[in-house]
Order: sequence, then structure tokens, then C-alpha cells
Amino acid sequence: MILAVASGKGGTGKTTLSANLARMLGSRVQLLDCDVEEPNAHLFLQRGPGTEELVTIPVPQVDEALCNGCGKCGEFCEYQAIASFGSTPLVFKEMCHGCGGCTLVCPQKAIHETAKRIGTVETSLAGDITLIQGRLDVGVAMAPPLIRAVKARLQKDMAAILDAPPGTSCPVIATLQDTDFVLLVTEPTPFGLHDLTLAVDMVRELGVPFGVVVNRYGIGDQRIHEFCSAQQIPILLEVPDDRRIAEAYSRGELIVDALPEYRELFESLIDQITRAPGNTDQRRE
Repeated sequence: MILAVASGKGGTGKTTLSANLARMLGSRVQLLDCDVEEPNAHLFLQRGPGTEELVTIPVPQVDEALCNGCGKCGEFCEYQAIASFGSTPLVFKEMCHGCGGCTLVCPQKAIHETAKRIGTVETSLAGDITLIQGRLDVGVAMAPPLIRAVKARLQKDMAAILDAPPGTSCPVIATLQDTDFVLLVTEPTPFGLHDLTLAVDMVRELGVPFGVVVNRYGIGDQRIHEFCSAQQIPILLEVPDDRRIAEAYSRGELIVDALPEYRELFESLIDQITRAPGNTDQRRE
């Protein structure tokens, strides 16, 4: 099973939920922190020594001696990362997605690719949990290539939980693609409802089965529940607004370790995900 944990906004408790689910699976599991701009799953795990791999993307470099300024490269690039005005093209490396298309369409073979560092992928062990997290270099704008590098380390023969970035933009799409189920974490507030509606539209567009987790249940109203009922979206878990959870979080402790009475809730959530209609992992069985 490949499970993604996402939300329409930051601060809803995605990482908390992801780490606790990884602990509760009771077997070897991979936890992929795909929030590469601010990875923090490691704060809740006691890890051993790990490894670090450099991640690069190919960016174009133009040979002025060969280029005739035809502009084919700029016409091809959908991201305006290379532009020609009848002279040697200008390359905007920060906008390049590393697709290599400009190299292929250049009739003069004047473009070759060089490696540009974008970040690192760190792998470490915390008991039965294999933590794989990306760390985007400061100043790098393109998170999806690093997220794909994190997912490339995923082992298909082992359950995986993907902690997605917040929001509904390209990094989230890159995380949710090719997953079996998505948990959308929200909170019972007007902001939570607004951003949940955006996240629901996104997941439906991707065609991935999903359910909702309501965190800090009790601080707001019933609008989340009314929306989910009207949209026929299952609410799989309600995590109460418990001060003890916040205190455990501030100490870097998992809920299921600090407050064992919550273990049953997470066990129930895992069972519901496994049995959820449309879960492609269930069909594999």
C-alpha cells in the first residue's frame, strides 16, 4: 500500500498523522517526507546514522560557436526557461524543469546539458521505519524534481506513507501521483473547510480514492462534517483537541507513544483505509 497524507493548508497535522501511522503499522514501513522545502518528520523519530545522496537536474548550456539563433529551443520550452531573440539563447536555470527537450530540437546540436544541484535525499532507520526525506537547497524554486527523487527510492514490496507538502500546487501533485489512497487532514474551522474543498477537487481530478481526518476536533463547528456528508466523503478519524497531544508534540513525541489510549484510533484508521472502496492496494490482494 502506498498511502499519501495531504491537506489544503499547512499546520493541520499531516506530519503528526504520518509519523503516528508509520509507528502503528506494526511492520517494516517506509515514511517518505515529500515536504522537501521544510522536512520535519525526523523530529519525531529516534534515528540511527543515515546516508545522504546529492540530487541534480540537467539544465541546458549553449555553445555560442554552434548556435545560429534560430529560436527552436525557446519555441519548444513551455516554461520559458530558454529564450532566443535572433541571437545566442538566454538560459534561466531557475525555471528549467530538466526535460531535455531543447537539446533534442536544436538543429545545430548547440545545446548540451550540465548538472545543477537542487538538494539532497537523506535515508535513515528508526526501528521498523525507513525514513526517506528530501531537503531542497535554499534558493531552489523547483520542488517536484526532488520529490520525484525521493519517491524513486520507494521500495514496492514494502508499505509506504508519503507526507505531502501543504496546498494543492505542483509539489503536491507530484507527491500524490501513483498512490493507492490519500488522507486529507483538515481542522473544523472556516479556513480548514475552504482549503479542504480545494484539496477534494484536486484529489478527485487525480482519480485517487480518499478520505478525511478531522484534527483538533472540538475547536470549531460542524461545517466540515456537513460538507463531507453532502459530498459523500468518508470521515475516517477525528482527533480530539487534547492539550496533552500538543504537549507531546512540543516534546517531539508521537501520540501513540505518549498517550497509548489513542493507539486504538489509529489502528481503526489503518483498518478503514485498507478496506476503503476503490483502494487499488485492496484490488492487488
